[in-house]
Amino acid sequence: MEKIIKYGLMGSSGRLGSEVRNVFNEKGYQLVFQYDIEGEIYNDKPEVLIDCSLPEVFSKSISIADRYKIPFIVATTGLSDKQFSDLKKLAETVPVVQSYNYSIGIQIFLKLTEMAKEKLPDWDVEISETHHRFKKDKPSGTAKMINDIFKDKPINISSLRLGNVPGDHTVYFGGLGEVLSITHHATSRRTFAEGILLSAEFALKKKNGFYSFREVVFGS
Repeated sequence: MEKIIKYGLMGSSGRLGSEVRNVFNEKGYQLVFQYDIEGEIYNDKPEVLIDCSLPEVFSKSISIADRYKIPFIVATTGLSDKQFSDLKKLAETVPVVQSYNYSIGIQIFLKLTEMAKEKLPDWDVEISETHHRFKKDKPSGTAKMINDIFKDKPINISSLRLGNVPGDHTVYFGGLGEVLSITHHATSRRTFAEGILLSAEFALKKKNGFYSFREVVFGS
């Protein structure tokens, strides 16, 4: 019989948090701790903590993960350098998985972009991203991940905030006679929740340390 995981969720009533609850519940996992704008609800000690909240309450998330000494899955974007520093310090005592995007498809997208960069070193490159109107950070964390592939040259990033788009990302490579585009289109936030579930199961098997979603998908 598969073990039932008891989990905690920061930002439990948000758009992504609600999808995480649905996916984890389908798996039979038990929500025993939650925190959102209504406050904190504690039923039992969680075995892993998921953060789908906002940077404004990130210190609270870290303190809870540290209090229970449990794996910490971070899906919050727009973190400051200080918050990243605090997160790295926490990873000295518990497993931490952090990513701007928990889509498996995005990991394939990044691999393809790395391949194109290697084969097309002299081509022009542009990045575009579109998200829902409620997303606060611009450009998106995922766009920054794409941009990090091109550390040797400046890349323009175009950002749109429209309606309820979960997330669209495209990188364009332009030669003098052709244009190549690589695109990822998220049709539902469920894809991110499924990646978070995969990360939670990964982290529960790890010792302390700072891990990326790339390591969850492809291994160390």
